[in-house]
Amino acid sequence: MGLLQDKVALITGAARGQGRSHAVGLAREGAHIIAVDICDSAPVESMAGSYQLATRDDLDETARLVEELDRRCMTYVADVRDRAALDQAVLAGVDELGQLDIVSANAGIFAVHVEEPTEPAQRMQVWNDTIAINLTGVWHTIEVSVPHMIQGGRGGAIVITSSTQGLKGAANNDIALTSYSAAKHGLVGLMRASAIDLAPHSIRVNSIHPTGVLTPMVDNDVFAAYAEKHPRLGEIMKNLLPVAVVEANDITNAVLFLVSDHGRYITGAALPVDAGYLTG
Repeated sequence: MGLLQDKVALITGAARGQGRSHAVGLAREGAHIIAVDICDSAPVESMAGSYQLATRDDLDETARLVEELDRRCMTYVADVRDRAALDQAVLAGVDELGQLDIVSANAGIFAVHVEEPTEPAQRMQVWNDTIAINLTGVWHTIEVSVPHMIQGGRGGAIVITSSTQGLKGAANNDIALTSYSAAKHGLVGLMRASAIDLAPHSIRVNSIHPTGVLTPMVDNDVFAAYAEKHPRLGEIMKNLLPVAVVEANDITNAVLFLVSDHGRYITGAALPVDAGYLTG
């Protein structure tokens, strides 16, 4: 029997990268999954420079991998910026699977552009989309999930995916990095306030703070071109341990610890998975 046998976990940004890894990792420990992702239902250029967002096929592949583990996976296309759509997705998932015990608020973007936007309207677009997805979208996720968790009466666990940039911050005269850092810092405040508010219901809330993770958000031609243009980025993001990036599964292991009984008395904590980045 797994650590999460027959629990139900909601994961946003589940189509690929860390979200897919979390879905598979939690399913391997016995959880059923509600997998949500925006897929390609919104213009790529408005949110993420020009790198390709996940597709419906990616989300279906996540479901296939979960179902191979003999766990159920309900998939929904929804934008975390759209509270009503997200609410409907979560409601449908809970209706199908009967409960909600775990939330991985993982959806996020890094809206990098090779050529730095200079027009005020362009810069505002990057700022607004980054804050709306990376911060407000997490708040929406908590807002629509918590009533189901309270109604279940079993407590539960919420893990917010922040970043090392939510504890340290970095800057490169770049609106994408500035807005990303601001949003990820905001998640720490949201996590702590939510941990206080939800403790009477035995719902634990924590955040994880990865260093660079090898996912499509950074493993793409746009980011590669950006890194080539800004060679000091390697120094800004350098880890203490001799690894450039970690794997998605390294973050999944931290999520699993926090949502299982191994972390049953941990709440209000900001857990780095950073290869020493914050110490260096």
